[in-house]
Amino acid sequence: MGHPIADLKELLRTLRPVHHPGVVVFCSLPPDFNPGSTPYIGLFRESEGVTVIAREEVALAHGWTILFRAAWITLTVHSDLHAVGLTAAVAGALADAGISCNVVAAANHDHLFVPAEMGEAALDALMRLPAPPRDGDRRPRDAV
Repeated sequence: MGHPIADLKELLRTLRPVHHPGVVVFCSLPPDFNPGSTPYIGLFRESEGVTVIAREEVALAHGWTILFRAAWITLTVHSDLHAVGLTAAVAGALADAGISCNVVAAANHDHLFVPAEMGEAALDALMRLPAPPRDGDRRPRDAV
């Protein structure tokens, strides 16, 4: 894998979103939850409890209460954790399409979790996401 990309124009030009098969879910578990060898996609500890992102079948097998059923889309561009504007651009495009989105930034890629039934629509919205104009393409604020 190459170096992480921080330039927003380059990030948007090379998003390459991939829709993972199946359904993933968000579950809230007690603060003392220990995942052990439980397969999960993501885990975040808060004072109120542990949020676990897992495949739906894993959550059902463990009897976890499901808070959100999601389609999982990975932006396969190697985004820099210092990049500015990627989350805003992606969330804006999805919001314009009426699609809610939960974003998880990992070391190499950004992962989007949208309502399970909106996965394909989200992918379509991301594929239409335009790159921002180049600096030379911007008109001065006072231009008519």
